[in-house]
Amino acid sequence: MSIFTRTFHKPATNTFKRAFALLKRLFWQANTHPPAPVQVFAALWMLFFAMNAAGNTLPDGQDIKESARALPEAAYNHLPRWRGFNLLNKYSADWSDGSFEEKDFRLISKLGFNFVRLPMDYRMWIRDGDWEKFDETALSEIDRAIKWGGKYDLHVSINFHRIPGYCVNPPEEEYNIWKDPEPLRVASLHWTKFARRYRHISNRNLSFNLINEPPRMDAEEYHRVIETLVEAIRREDPKRLIIADGLNHGREPVPELARLKIAQSARGYFPFRFTHYRAGWVDGSDKWPIPVWPPTGLYAYLYGDSRPEMTGPMVIEGEFIHPLTLGMHVHTVSDHARLKVRADGNTVFKHDFVCEPEGEEFREIHYNEEWEVYQCIYDREYEAEIPPKTERIEIKIVEGDWLKITGLTLTGPGSDMTLTLTPRREWGYSPGNVKIEEKDGKLAVKIGDRIRLIARQKLREESVEPWLELRDKGVGVMVGEWGVYNKTPHEDAMRWMEDCLKNWKQAEFGWALWNFRGDFGPLESGRGDVDYIEWHGYETDARMLEMLLR
Repeated sequence: MSIFTRTFHKPATNTFKRAFALLKRLFWQANTHPPAPVQVFAALWMLFFAMNAAGNTLPDGQDIKESARALPEAAYNHLPRWRGFNLLNKYSADWSDGSFEEKDFRLISKLGFNFVRLPMDYRMWIRDGDWEKFDETALSEIDRAIKWGGKYDLHVSINFHRIPGYCVNPPEEEYNIWKDPEPLRVASLHWTKFARRYRHISNRNLSFNLINEPPRMDAEEYHRVIETLVEAIRREDPKRLIIADGLNHGREPVPELARLKIAQSARGYFPFRFTHYRAGWVDGSDKWPIPVWPPTGLYAYLYGDSRPEMTGPMVIEGEFIHPLTLGMHVHTVSDHARLKVRADGNTVFKHDFVCEPEGEEFREIHYNEEWEVYQCIYDREYEAEIPPKTERIEIKIVEGDWLKITGLTLTGPGSDMTLTLTPRREWGYSPGNVKIEEKDGKLAVKIGDRIRLIARQKLREESVEPWLELRDKGVGVMVGEWGVYNKTPHEDAMRWMEDCLKNWKQAEFGWALWNFRGDFGPLESGRGDVDYIEWHGYETDARMLEMLLR
């Protein structure tokens, strides 16, 4: 049953019962004790109230409490398993409107979430471009957001997405907080302002997330900047809960910060080519292969006789009734490689790739001094014709060093019979295999429980286990941002999101999806492959919301 099935919540149900009980009693006593007008009015008023309360669609019949829910205790060494969203109203002075909306807080709370992160641009609360002058009107808008957090039982985490001297997004700051003393002094001034302003608010309700997504840099240099900001905050508010993002844009935990007694925030954008496919702000993402989840079980590198321990074919299995064209995007070749494609044991394609300076087929060539070989970037498409009724396709180097295939495409006779496969790019794995099935005139990867389990475990190894090691050192951990851009196919996005959520639930990590309304979120996402429903005036991805609430 959809969470948006019309249902009565508990207060409405109780009021209905009371109203009908009173009407029933008045009816049976009417002959001997005519009801007073006030009694009839009371019963009708309760009935009207119940109907009005039940008029909105509510999540899965839950009791939506208007009174305060007890938010969990939050400390630097143990963050709660918060669940919520990033709200982007002050995300950028270049395009955000700047005003948080109470409706967002109310709806997030109604759905049963308990956390909002506010990534903000410091330029939105300074006056006349002077980063030492504060605009009280803009700051009062942040005050309201924090009050709405208290009103609707949401923990609010204030984040400087753009801090004086640094932002992960363009435009680049004039001064560099990692190298120059002046922006660090001003950034400390800003955090001092916020610490003094909100020092009366409990850590249950408010935290400070210092700098959004620092770059890859020396951990001790990062520690120097973070320690300066922490000291500025603690001079005004010694017990404030403080969170620092991991290095390399939030991907890497920083054990060196543990002695500051602050928590840390991870990111949930793994694999990046999956989550940011065709994202306009990521150069080249429009040329990436269409992402799939779970990954197909194929690995990009084919190894020849120079690496006998890893040699073997890339295998595609299925019952291919129709003739197919197999497209192979060959990216890199080391030294030389003879590639063959076999369909049920019969060779249907062969090609010799040779890396020599006078060659013309490749795009680039360079000499690898460590291995004393030439390596070439071909970045070209090759095709093999697969006969009908083929059941097994093998792609293999029969002689040579190694070769990397970054994309495969199977195309059948129908306009919809096209399937793109994206091999994983890790070095040192056998090429693997995948099973394909034909359903309703379309080709699809046959996804078994084992493939899902392997994908989820690999995701855990890459994006969760390093942070578990940090938590074991006494540092609280959460995932401050995660999500999938709206150009990744929805079915694949849903499977990936489900695997992330299972991993984080097992690890007891809280999270904040980027965003609530927008390209990554469940409301107004602009996805072209979603059956939206209308909810509170928004096009809503009910399937995504249901999954987030599990």
